[in-house]
Amino acid sequence: MSFGDPNNPYGQPQGQQPGYGYPQQPGYQQAPQGVPQQGYGYPQQPDYRGYPQQGYGMEPSYANWGQRFLGTLVDGLIFLVPYILIFVGKDVVALSLVGFLALLGIAIWQLIQEGRTGQTVGKKALGIRLIKEDTGQPIGVGMAFVRRVAHFIDSVACYIGWLWPAWDAKRQTFADKVCGTIVIRTQ
Repeated sequence: MSFGDPNNPYGQPQGQQPGYGYPQQPGYQQAPQGVPQQGYGYPQQPDYRGYPQQGYGMEPSYANWGQRFLGTLVDGLIFLVPYILIFVGKDVVALSLVGFLALLGIAIWQLIQEGRTGQTVGKKALGIRLIKEDTGQPIGVGMAFVRRVAHFIDSVACYIGWLWPAWDAKRQTFADKVCGTIVIRTQ
C-alpha cells in the first residue's frame, strides 16, 4: 500500500507540516505570523488586574501623589468614628471598649481587603490599586501587613518617604520600594 513516496510512510507530502494547508486539530491555535511565542520557562508579562493592557511591555499608569494622599485620607476618615467613641467614652469603659474593638476590626478588615484585592475603601473610591510590581497581582494579607510596618521607613527621615511618590518615576514610597509594590490607576 503506497500513498506517494516510498521513503515517506506517513503519506503526507514532504516539506509541509500539520497546520499548513491541513485542517487544524480542535483546541489548537496557531500564533499569528510575526508574534513571538513563549514556551515553558519564559517569564510571563505581569497581569495588571483592573488596568486595561496597552500592549506587550507597556508600563502601567501609576497613581499620582494626590490620588494616593486622598485615598489615605478617605481611609483615615473611616477610622474617625471609632476614635471618637474611644475618646468620648473614656469615662464610660463600655463605650471606650466598643470604640477600640471597632477600630481593631476596621484595621484588620482594611488590611485583608488590601491584601486580597489591592484596594482599601479609600483606594477603591479613588480608582487606584496596590499590586506586586513583578507579577501584577494583589500582594496577599501577610505582605500587606509587612508593607504597613515598612511605612515606618517613610516616617523616619522627616516623613520624606510619604512625599517620595510626588517625584519618583514609579510613584513609590520607600515602603513600596522595600516590598516591591506599586500603586496603579484602575480607571
